[in-house]
Amino acid sequence: MVSMKRSRTRPVLLRPRRWASRLAAAFTAILVPSAEASQSMGCNGSLVSKGDSPVSLLQKCGEPIYRQSVCVPMLQLGWVVTPYRAGSPSAMLANQCVPMEEWTYDRGPGAFFGIVRIYNGAIESVRDGDRNR
Repeated sequence: MVSMKRSRTRPVLLRPRRWASRLAAAFTAILVPSAEASQSMGCNGSLVSKGDSPVSLLQKCGEPIYRQSVCVPMLQLGWVVTPYRAGSPSAMLANQCVPMEEWTYDRGPGAFFGIVRIYNGAIESVRDGDRNR
């Protein structure tokens, strides 16, 4: 005769502490701003960061080695009014091209290139590019 012992372990789905901690970690990862958003770049003893003007960037860092106009796709909300549909206008989300400029700075041998994205007269982001060889 085979004896049936009851297992002391509960099924994985019934472990609320593990799921709660994993869920909290996932929400924390989503809500914490990325390092790229708060990054700044040092030039000649001064810092350049998000929100600064291109004029202050030129004063602190000088001319970039490369300037490029880029089209950054961003989700934007629009309203559609059709004469054939009764009622209020309907909302529509669409990817639209937002023109920006990217300036690339050489930070010396062995360092990463500094890439500064400029939008609407202000620095939108600062990030590291490829490593300079």
